[in-house]
Amino acid sequence: MRPFFACAGALVALAAGPAARADLVIFDDGRVVKAASYRVLEVEVEISLPGGGSYWVDLNRVERIVEDEVEVAPDAVEALPVSPGLAYDLSYKEGRKPLFGTPYDRLIEAEAKRHDVDAALVSAVIRAESNYQPRAVSRKGARGLMQLMPATARRLGVRRPFDPVANVRGGVKYLKELVARFDKRPELVLAAYNAGERAVESYGGVPPYRETVGYVRKILSWWTPAIAPPAAAAAAESAAGASDR
Repeated sequence: MRPFFACAGALVALAAGPAARADLVIFDDGRVVKAASYRVLEVEVEISLPGGGSYWVDLNRVERIVEDEVEVAPDAVEALPVSPGLAYDLSYKEGRKPLFGTPYDRLIEAEAKRHDVDAALVSAVIRAESNYQPRAVSRKGARGLMQLMPATARRLGVRRPFDPVANVRGGVKYLKELVARFDKRPELVLAAYNAGERAVESYGGVPPYRETVGYVRKILSWWTPAIAPPAAAAAAESAAGASDR
């Protein structure tokens, strides 16, 4: 393990540096560091600071890395095809099958049923994360079908991230946690999977990061969340009333 080092001047520059392009390194203790760049090498990540200098940390301490903290216009977030006023049903339903017809559909179905999560949602997240490549490793260090960072995998009890069963089981368990935490709002669940729970809570909605907004939009272009039955009935009744006027 390389020793941790960072001079005081570099840390001051990090705190007071210009608001330029930056990647966000989110640690498992909640700290967020803006990095000019980063480099993952096996079980470590080198964080280069905007003011100069760099340091290495154990990748197991990193919850996630959000690439390119470029903010988008507010209307890009508002244009996401979901309604905060609707109640969505993200639970497992027999008729909501995995979307893409892959060899992993039976596994997705089983784990979605185990954790009571929409199987179609799970399949869409896997496609966005790894395109169904079980040995995928991102430049951020995320691994496997559902691209679990080492810190997240450890918290979820996933010891073999390249094993499809272990990886999908952990990823679906994480989705279940997010569904509960964000009151079944699909855009917030997806944003949290990408950018982290703290970012969603800090912004009070989908963080206006270009990567995150694009991620949510991409998944919602493949997957349409089911409207909860009472909300669906109310929406149908409202539409019928409007057509009578």
